[in-house]
Amino acid sequence: MAEEYLSITGGRPLRGEVTVQGAKNSALPLMAAALLCDGETVLTNVPRLTDVYAASRILNQLGCRSHIEDHTVTVTQKGLTGCEIPDADMRQMRSSVMFLGPLLGRAKRCIMTMPGGCELGPRPIDMHLDAMRQMGAVITEEQGKIICDAGKRLCGTRIPLPFPSVGVTENVLMAAALAEGDTVLTNAAREPEIADLAAFLNACGAEISGAGEGTVYIHGKPGLHGTEYCVMPDRIAAFTWLCAGAATGGTVSVRGASPPDLESSLTVLRAAGCRIGICGDRIFLDGSGALRRVRHIRTMPYPGFPTDAQAPVTAVLALARGTSMIEETIFESRYKHVGELLRMGADIRVSGSAAVITGVPALHGAAVTAPDLRGGAALAVAAAAAEGESRISGLRHIDRGYENFAASFHSLGCEAVRCGLH
Repeated sequence: MAEEYLSITGGRPLRGEVTVQGAKNSALPLMAAALLCDGETVLTNVPRLTDVYAASRILNQLGCRSHIEDHTVTVTQKGLTGCEIPDADMRQMRSSVMFLGPLLGRAKRCIMTMPGGCELGPRPIDMHLDAMRQMGAVITEEQGKIICDAGKRLCGTRIPLPFPSVGVTENVLMAAALAEGDTVLTNAAREPEIADLAAFLNACGAEISGAGEGTVYIHGKPGLHGTEYCVMPDRIAAFTWLCAGAATGGTVSVRGASPPDLESSLTVLRAAGCRIGICGDRIFLDGSGALRRVRHIRTMPYPGFPTDAQAPVTAVLALARGTSMIEETIFESRYKHVGELLRMGADIRVSGSAAVITGVPALHGAAVTAPDLRGGAALAVAAAAAEGESRISGLRHIDRGYENFAASFHSLGCEAVRCGLH
């Protein structure tokens, strides 16, 4: 099969409006949570992404009937026939570990291998397994497989997290929803996607309070039922389009967003000299003024600046006057896009967890490769601002998190075309 690439001819301000897709980081756990529900679950505003199709395949292999039509996923659950997450899917999609909690809650058993996905450095699943152990699961390893057994039923307990991990928080919420008794999760992740998952589970009959705060309370129920639920908007996708407007000195509107979820990200763009306006679910950005440095950005768990927004804003600051610094505190190996930005004329030095960005007057087009999902988005942002044509390969990474990526750029007036190599 011919390798595809994205051709972007940049160098002019973007102008126009783009509608934000549903959130990848919410849709995937909601699909996994459908395992807990009897009957039919209908999720709307689901983005059409390769990760979504992978999650649908896993559901079907476990005995559900999962069907995708346009932006709607319908999951019918009449009794699971499997409890093993296939190795191929674990390797392809790191977030496949999110099936651990619902499988233990519903089937009382889960078999899996180590997850794959974006190469973000060491990201072991030990925290996930430890949380399940605290709820009574017995975990063993046999021939490279991790076997988790909940016995008759998981038991509610108090679980203090050593770090506010989003994935672990989600797994605990799903596992505890059908556990016996009460679960109290402390130092929980506070991301909006956590609140979205809890709202979905509550709509299915669960009893969860405190989601989106540091302490979450879950009262276990004997069963849940299906429902219809609309996935929240994707805050990282929204921020990507705002960064494209900022890098090109354009004026763009992002529609269908949730502005409160983007507060820390918008603060950084304002500090860089962009003017931001908000009206309902629309965010307006005027980047026609000169970009200026942002002295120090530190990625942090929500409500801090998100690690997923680090790569796109790096592309913006590569064109800002002065020197900016980004400190990455969440994941290792999260600067793989920097080497590709250097090929486009950026001046960035990485030392450990810090990236020092000295702004240049202009970037130039180049042939580059997306190293991961958000790094690929950063390269596209830079390409939209660069003089001449850029060719971005490695689109499989971008397809994991952005729907109709080229079309969205095109709607903002950027010359972006998806092409195949023969």
